[in-house]
Amino acid sequence: MTMLHRNWRDVPQEARGAILALGNFDGVHLGHVHLLRALHAARPDRPLGVLTFEPHPRELFRPEDPPFRLSLSAERFDALRRHGVAHVFEVPFDRDFSLLSPEQFVEEVLHRGLGAVHLACGADFAYGHRRGGNVATLAVQAERLGIGLTVVPALADAGGPFSSSRIRRALLDGYPERATEELGRPWAVRGVVAHGDKRGRLLGFPTANLALGRHLEPARGVYAATVRLPDGTARHGVANIGRRPTVADTPESRLEVNLFDFDGDLYGQELCVSLHTLLRAEKRFDGLDALKAQIAADAAWARDYLQRHKPL
Repeated sequence: MTMLHRNWRDVPQEARGAILALGNFDGVHLGHVHLLRALHAARPDRPLGVLTFEPHPRELFRPEDPPFRLSLSAERFDALRRHGVAHVFEVPFDRDFSLLSPEQFVEEVLHRGLGAVHLACGADFAYGHRRGGNVATLAVQAERLGIGLTVVPALADAGGPFSSSRIRRALLDGYPERATEELGRPWAVRGVVAHGDKRGRLLGFPTANLALGRHLEPARGVYAATVRLPDGTARHGVANIGRRPTVADTPESRLEVNLFDFDGDLYGQELCVSLHTLLRAEKRFDGLDALKAQIAADAAWARDYLQRHKPL
């Protein structure tokens, strides 16, 4: 069982003494998994933990930036759980926390607060006020406190190191397949179904509507998708991400997904929508009849793709 801890000052005794991987873990991609495995190999006798932050520090320091997150808290927690993490320490990252010096972060948070016995991070890890600490200072501080440290070289392929930034670029460019390869699973948006304008139902394709919120907005268009329902079952479907220029041209993009062969009430329920391939880019159509015909073609195209690739 994986435990989530959000208060580093009041950690239960059974969570102390873990080995900790340090970082934001946005997306929990294969590079992160590589880090977790290296940490476990260094100290297999101790429970595996992760120290991460919520919100992402960039959200605090650059609030004017467009949303960029690959995974929010719940999705990140589930991904870490699937990779054998016993304790997720999700530290609230606020202005006061950002002012901690590198020495305070190691002494007060890692040592006194969490009782860490061994740490692991990438070679570019930085911490403390104004990112004043690095792996060299961490090594000195950890040794002084009797904490082990493993600095893990980045996992890389022909394209370079695996990174959250590289996965974001793949999604922005319209290549969810590349994101799937680097995440080790399809990229997904998790959210609660909200009421829309019911236009999908009028067009013969009822959709579940999810706000992208703080998720990255990938390339706008129509995707073959799978949808994980609250009971754990999954359905094939076709999803649209964009501003719906033919019928609404809304100022904010949203995700609409039609679940194939499904007739149920999903309002207020949390869905996890995975994107598999971009079928076409967003475009404006000359009237609702043309849009309806294209939606039918999109659905047939998505069905064919998902039946051939069997992503479930």
